Amino acid sequence: MKVVGIDIGTTSVCGVLIDATMGCVEKSVTKNSSAFIEGCADWEKIQSVNKIMTVATDILESLIAASSEVGAIGVTGQMHGIVYTDKDGDAVSPLYTWQDGRGNLPYKDVTYAKYLNSFSGYGNVTDFYNTENGIKPESAVSYSTIHDYFVMQLCGLKKPIIHTSDAASFGCYDLENNRFNYACTAEITGDYRIAGEYKGIPVSVAIGDNQASVFSTLANEEDILVNIGTGSQISVISDKIADNMQVETRPYFENKYLIVGAALCGGRAYSMLKNFYAEVLGYIKRVDDDEVYRIMNDMLRNAKSSSFEVDTRFAGTRLNSEITGGISGITTENFTPSALTYGVLCGMTDELLNMYEKMGICKSGIVGSGNGIRKNKALVRIFEERLGAKMKIPSHLEEAAFGAAMFAMIAGGKFKNAKEVQSIISYGS
Repeated sequence: MKVVGIDIGTTSVCGVLIDATMGCVEKSVTKNSSAFIEGCADWEKIQSVNKIMTVATDILESLIAASSEVGAIGVTGQMHGIVYTDKDGDAVSPLYTWQDGRGNLPYKDVTYAKYLNSFSGYGNVTDFYNTENGIKPESAVSYSTIHDYFVMQLCGLKKPIIHTSDAASFGCYDLENNRFNYACTAEITGDYRIAGEYKGIPVSVAIGDNQASVFSTLANEEDILVNIGTGSQISVISDKIADNMQVETRPYFENKYLIVGAALCGGRAYSMLKNFYAEVLGYIKRVDDDEVYRIMNDMLRNAKSSSFEVDTRFAGTRLNSEITGGISGITTENFTPSALTYGVLCGMTDELLNMYEKMGICKSGIVGSGNGIRKNKALVRIFEERLGAKMKIPSHLEEAAFGAAMFAMIAGGKFKNAKEVQSIISYGS
């Protein structure tokens, strides 16, 4: 049996064809969606639903065509954002992405987001702003994530079925009772569930990309997962809801929770440093990004410590957008490019590990994922030294799409539960 997993990301769509027995990726396709639409304000971050649907459908078709044994389709994608749908299940708005800033605009002496005790970019905050300002489409009867909408289109559904992993990402969500503290009318499910069929192939309900990535990488629940991409997260699985506001509790699978510490800047901090070096080098000669990263890797080859501290919260935090990054402890002797480069990596690591400490949960191992981990041996070394454990890295690259496929394997009856399906996960050296 082969299974397809589709991951609708912020800038691209990824699809994988997986052998459900061996756990190997037989084919992988990634395409840029080029879906962003120029908004009326700098804070508006919206995307074309039609462009995303076209790219996602093309990828799905190419993967189905590659095998006559496709037995299930799983879907995941960018969380928090919403697209409005009408009574027929068709989109009547652009996708308001998780990056959208309307929730940070002033409202009744606070902001729209703070008024709802939530965050900008979260779906219910976006809907609240749109409703209060009279820009919610008149024909809208519901809203969902973009990947929920893709499932609707594949299966011909008129109403979205939203998995709890996505529902909670809208904000204003009661985790204990699995329901909204907001007037969202979508149907919610926490089950491994088939939503319908596409060309005779069962399609599971969509799930959040964070949970999907964890599902396909964290085979041992006693491990910590560190994911470094443009953003970064540190995640653990728990039986209980965390009581610290600086970390987030999200629904997971089989009545468990995912405790997540998310850095808003994360891996982008290292990219910012790359841009800084590129501008300096550009005054001497023309360089491309790969060459700059190579130079930075050379700096890190022998670096083992930084004698000053770098705070990489350049984009603030979820709780305080006013916080800024900084460098402290600079002297006339220690301010070198290699120390700065290593210091940024330490700052990225420390921000996540500070969140891990606030979870109040002790785990024994560590798993790493994302390009920031795979392409930076120095960053891996820092995490290993800080946590006193060897980092395991999954053999497959497409973590979220792989996780969506695994979810569909259970929903479609190939496996009974998470423990069974996670036996197909393998780790590289």
